[in-house]
Amino acid sequence: MSYDSGSSGAWRNDGGVPSHAYDPYLHPELFRGVATRRVFAFLIDLVVISVPVILGYLFIAVFGVITLGLGWALFWLAWPASVIWAIVYYGACIGGPSSATIGMRVMDLELRTWYGAPGYFVLGATHAVLFWVSVSFLSPFVVLVGLFNGRRRLLQDFVLGTVVINNSVRAPVPQTARTY
Repeated sequence: MSYDSGSSGAWRNDGGVPSHAYDPYLHPELFRGVATRRVFAFLIDLVVISVPVILGYLFIAVFGVITLGLGWALFWLAWPASVIWAIVYYGACIGGPSSATIGMRVMDLELRTWYGAPGYFVLGATHAVLFWVSVSFLSPFVVLVGLFNGRRRLLQDFVLGTVVINNSVRAPVPQTARTY
Protein backbone atom coordinates (compact mmCIF):
# COMPACT_ATOMS: atom_id res chain seq x y z
CA MET A 1 0.00 0.00 0.00
CA SER A 2 1.14 3.48 -0.66
CA TYR A 3 0.22 6.78 0.84
CA ASP A 4 -1.71 9.14 -1.40
CA SER A 5 -0.35 12.61 -0.87
CA GLY A 6 -3.38 14.12 -2.55
CA SER A 7 -5.97 16.32 -0.92
CA SER A 8 -7.80 13.46 0.81
CA GLY A 9 -4.72 12.13 2.62
CA ALA A 10 -6.17 8.60 2.44
CA TRP A 11 -4.36 5.32 2.02
CA ARG A 12 -4.74 3.64 -1.34
CA ASN A 13 -3.76 0.32 -2.83
CA ASP A 14 -2.89 0.64 -6.52
CA GLY A 15 -0.39 -2.22 -6.61
CA GLY A 16 2.41 0.14 -7.62
CA VAL A 17 1.93 -0.73 -11.30
CA PRO A 18 2.40 2.19 -13.67
CA SER A 19 -0.25 2.78 -16.30
CA HIS A 20 0.33 2.54 -20.03
CA ALA A 21 2.49 5.42 -21.16
CA TYR A 22 1.22 5.32 -24.74
CA ASP A 23 -2.55 5.35 -25.20
CA PRO A 24 -3.64 5.09 -28.85
CA TYR A 25 -6.87 6.97 -28.11
CA LEU A 26 -5.23 9.89 -26.31
CA HIS A 27 -2.20 10.05 -28.63
CA PRO A 28 -3.11 8.51 -32.01
CA GLU A 29 -0.22 10.35 -33.68
CA LEU A 30 2.22 8.02 -31.91
CA PHE A 31 0.82 5.03 -33.84
CA ARG A 32 -0.09 6.59 -37.19
CA GLY A 33 1.60 4.62 -39.98
CA VAL A 34 3.60 2.43 -37.58
CA ALA A 35 2.53 -0.90 -39.09
CA THR A 36 3.62 0.03 -42.62
CA ARG A 37 6.86 1.61 -41.48
CA ARG A 38 7.66 -1.45 -39.36
CA VAL A 39 7.59 -3.58 -42.51
CA PHE A 40 10.03 -1.27 -44.29
CA ALA A 41 12.23 -1.05 -41.18
CA PHE A 42 12.35 -4.85 -41.08
CA LEU A 43 13.42 -4.99 -44.74
CA ILE A 44 16.18 -2.44 -44.11
CA ASP A 45 17.37 -4.42 -41.08
CA LEU A 46 17.30 -7.59 -43.14
CA VAL A 47 19.71 -5.97 -45.62
CA VAL A 48 21.93 -4.65 -42.81
CA ILE A 49 22.12 -8.12 -41.26
CA SER A 50 22.53 -9.94 -44.58
CA VAL A 51 25.45 -7.94 -45.99
CA PRO A 52 28.05 -9.08 -43.39
CA VAL A 53 26.67 -12.64 -43.55
CA ILE A 54 27.02 -12.75 -47.34
CA LEU A 55 30.50 -11.27 -47.12
CA GLY A 56 31.40 -13.93 -44.56
CA TYR A 57 30.17 -16.72 -46.83
CA LEU A 58 32.11 -15.24 -49.76
CA PHE A 59 35.25 -15.03 -47.63
CA ILE A 60 34.90 -18.69 -46.61
CA ALA A 61 34.35 -19.70 -50.24
CA VAL A 62 37.45 -17.84 -51.45
CA PHE A 63 39.45 -19.04 -48.45
CA GLY A 64 38.42 -22.60 -49.32
CA VAL A 65 39.68 -22.21 -52.87
CA ILE A 66 42.99 -20.75 -51.66
CA THR A 67 43.49 -23.56 -49.14
CA LEU A 68 42.49 -26.23 -51.67
CA GLY A 69 39.21 -27.04 -49.89
CA LEU A 70 40.41 -27.05 -46.28
CA GLY A 71 38.90 -23.61 -45.59
CA TRP A 72 35.43 -24.82 -46.54
CA ALA A 73 35.29 -26.57 -43.19
CA LEU A 74 34.47 -23.12 -41.79
CA PHE A 75 31.07 -23.26 -43.45
CA TRP A 76 29.76 -25.17 -40.42
CA LEU A 77 30.44 -22.03 -38.35
CA ALA A 78 28.67 -19.68 -40.75
CA TRP A 79 25.08 -20.42 -39.74
CA PRO A 80 25.61 -20.19 -35.95
CA ALA A 81 27.68 -17.04 -36.48
CA SER A 82 24.84 -15.55 -38.56
CA VAL A 83 22.32 -16.20 -35.79
CA ILE A 84 24.63 -14.73 -33.15
CA TRP A 85 25.28 -11.69 -35.35
CA ALA A 86 21.53 -11.04 -35.77
CA ILE A 87 20.84 -11.38 -32.04
CA VAL A 88 23.74 -9.08 -31.14
CA TYR A 89 22.64 -6.57 -33.80
CA TYR A 90 19.09 -6.35 -32.45
CA GLY A 91 20.21 -6.34 -28.82
CA ALA A 92 22.85 -3.66 -29.32
CA CYS A 93 20.64 -1.42 -31.45
CA ILE A 94 17.54 -1.62 -29.26
CA GLY A 95 19.70 -1.42 -26.15
CA GLY A 96 21.41 1.67 -27.52
CA PRO A 97 20.52 5.29 -26.84
CA SER A 98 17.91 5.49 -29.62
CA SER A 99 16.08 2.23 -28.69
CA ALA A 100 15.84 1.40 -32.37
CA THR A 101 17.56 -0.67 -35.02
CA ILE A 102 19.05 1.04 -38.07
CA GLY A 103 15.91 0.29 -40.06
CA MET A 104 13.72 1.67 -37.30
CA ARG A 105 15.83 4.84 -37.15
CA VAL A 106 15.52 5.31 -40.90
CA MET A 107 11.75 4.88 -40.63
CA ASP A 108 11.62 7.14 -37.51
CA LEU A 109 10.39 4.43 -35.13
CA GLU A 110 11.37 3.59 -31.59
CA LEU A 111 10.78 0.61 -29.30
CA ARG A 112 9.62 1.34 -25.76
CA THR A 113 8.26 -0.70 -22.91
CA TRP A 114 4.53 -0.38 -22.26
CA TYR A 115 5.23 2.01 -19.39
CA GLY A 116 7.57 4.23 -21.44
CA ALA A 117 11.08 3.04 -20.56
CA PRO A 118 13.68 2.71 -23.34
CA GLY A 119 14.84 -0.66 -24.61
CA TYR A 120 17.86 -2.57 -23.33
CA PHE A 121 20.10 -5.31 -24.75
CA VAL A 122 18.26 -8.37 -23.44
CA LEU A 123 14.90 -6.91 -24.47
CA GLY A 124 16.15 -6.28 -28.01
CA ALA A 125 17.70 -9.73 -28.36
CA THR A 126 14.61 -11.44 -26.95
CA HIS A 127 12.37 -9.34 -29.19
CA ALA A 128 14.23 -10.59 -32.27
CA VAL A 129 14.25 -14.21 -31.15
CA LEU A 130 10.52 -14.18 -30.35
CA PHE A 131 9.76 -12.58 -33.71
CA TRP A 132 11.64 -15.24 -35.65
CA VAL A 133 10.23 -18.08 -33.54
CA SER A 134 6.65 -16.81 -33.94
CA VAL A 135 7.02 -16.34 -37.69
CA SER A 136 8.68 -19.74 -38.07
CA PHE A 137 6.15 -21.75 -36.08
CA LEU A 138 2.94 -19.77 -36.57
CA SER A 139 3.52 -18.69 -40.20
CA PRO A 140 4.23 -15.17 -41.45
CA PHE A 141 0.52 -14.37 -41.10
CA VAL A 142 1.17 -13.80 -37.39
CA VAL A 143 2.22 -10.24 -38.29
CA LEU A 144 -1.43 -9.53 -39.14
CA VAL A 145 -2.04 -9.31 -35.39
CA GLY A 146 -0.65 -5.77 -35.60
CA LEU A 147 -3.55 -4.66 -37.79
CA PHE A 148 -6.16 -5.52 -35.18
CA ASN A 149 -5.05 -3.53 -32.13
CA GLY A 150 -4.72 0.18 -31.47
CA ARG A 151 -1.03 0.14 -30.59
CA ARG A 152 -0.10 -1.91 -33.68
CA ARG A 153 1.63 -4.45 -31.46
CA LEU A 154 2.79 -7.80 -32.79
CA LEU A 155 2.80 -11.07 -30.88
CA GLN A 156 6.29 -10.56 -29.47
CA ASP A 157 5.29 -7.06 -28.34
CA PHE A 158 2.43 -8.50 -26.29
CA VAL A 159 4.66 -11.16 -24.73
CA LEU A 160 7.47 -8.72 -23.86
CA GLY A 161 5.32 -5.71 -23.01
CA THR A 162 6.78 -3.45 -25.68
CA VAL A 163 5.33 -0.96 -28.11
CA VAL A 164 6.77 0.64 -31.26
CA ILE A 165 5.97 4.32 -31.64
CA ASN A 166 6.75 7.21 -33.94
CA ASN A 167 9.95 8.76 -32.62
CA SER A 168 9.54 12.26 -33.99
CA VAL A 169 6.12 12.67 -32.36
CA ARG A 170 7.36 11.58 -28.94
CA ALA A 171 10.47 13.74 -28.93
CA PRO A 172 10.20 16.51 -31.50
CA VAL A 173 13.45 18.06 -32.62
CA PRO A 174 13.56 21.72 -31.61
CA GLN A 175 13.64 24.14 -34.51
CA THR A 176 16.47 26.65 -34.66
CA ALA A 177 15.53 30.28 -34.67
CA ARG A 178 15.30 31.81 -38.11
CA THR A 179 17.04 35.06 -38.81
CA TYR A 180 15.76 37.01 -41.72
